[in-house]
Amino acid sequence: MATKNFYSLLFLLVLSISCNKQENQFFVIQGEAQGSTYSVKYIANEELVNKSEIDSLLLDFDMSLSTYRKDSKISKINMGDSTVVIDDLFIDTFKASNQIFEETNGLFDPTIGVLVNAYGFGPNKKRDHLSQYEIDSLLQFVGFDKVRINENNTISKKHIETYFDFNAIAQGYSVDVLTDFLKSKGIKNGIVEIGGELVGFGKNTIENKNWIVGVDNPLQKPGERKLIATIHLENLGMATSGNYRKVVTDSITGEKFVHIINPKTGKREKNTILSATVLAPTCILADGYATAFMIMPLEEVKRFVEKRPELKVMLLYTDENNNMQQYNSSRFKDLIVSDIL
Repeated sequence: MATKNFYSLLFLLVLSISCNKQENQFFVIQGEAQGSTYSVKYIANEELVNKSEIDSLLLDFDMSLSTYRKDSKISKINMGDSTVVIDDLFIDTFKASNQIFEETNGLFDPTIGVLVNAYGFGPNKKRDHLSQYEIDSLLQFVGFDKVRINENNTISKKHIETYFDFNAIAQGYSVDVLTDFLKSKGIKNGIVEIGGELVGFGKNTIENKNWIVGVDNPLQKPGERKLIATIHLENLGMATSGNYRKVVTDSITGEKFVHIINPKTGKREKNTILSATVLAPTCILADGYATAFMIMPLEEVKRFVEKRPELKVMLLYTDENNNMQQYNSSRFKDLIVSDIL
């Protein structure tokens, strides 16, 4: 009997050691999506998610919201098909967009697609110089208050020419979709990144610390990786709008700025805000607000942010002497691990 108990205890000990060895493993899935790359990293005892599942979710996402696919729901709607029944992905993106549209008084507007295309930033890539007459003629088709979801989940547009472009918010939402999928599989700790937008949920339990991510320097050169700061990321979505590919340097004055299409004027306007990094409860909101802040004047962004405790924001901008400066909202400061600027 004693021998049997001994072997039982030995078996339990071996089983415990074996389980401990398997616990808290990193599982990493990487691939290409949305014209960029994605990375899914989670901690578990065993593989709970595979690449084909991730790719399938991202394909569903593209079939709903990608303007680069002619067979997607959004492309069919943009071409004037009023019979398309939208799915939950489209509905959620539409509702989040409408929220930010209203809160920013129309500075965030996904119906800006006709202007995005005219300036050559859409799928056709053909750049055009627009006259004031052309801008005015296109502006009549812009306005998120000119579109709505019907009870049968079709879309009504005041103007058939109105063109949806959710690219300023959809990538953030795709990160949320993958995050929710991981959680549905019982995963409690992970980090999901698509094209630089990301969500960190739970913690890095292997190293017993929060997830730590970097904020890129918008003035870095192609191929470089320079950070402005590193921050803690726990149960938050993070998105950055503006990077070195969008920063313009005036050849005479040396002034650095970005060009942003203002949906109210229809013009490409200068802004001294070089990048906006936003952390929010979801990545779709972080992505949308980061885009909106690139259009707003600096002081207006500061006032906006301080009234919304759910947002944590870093802005990088140029001052009157053309030096890059950094603004951290009061709630963003609590997340900083190291501040480089």
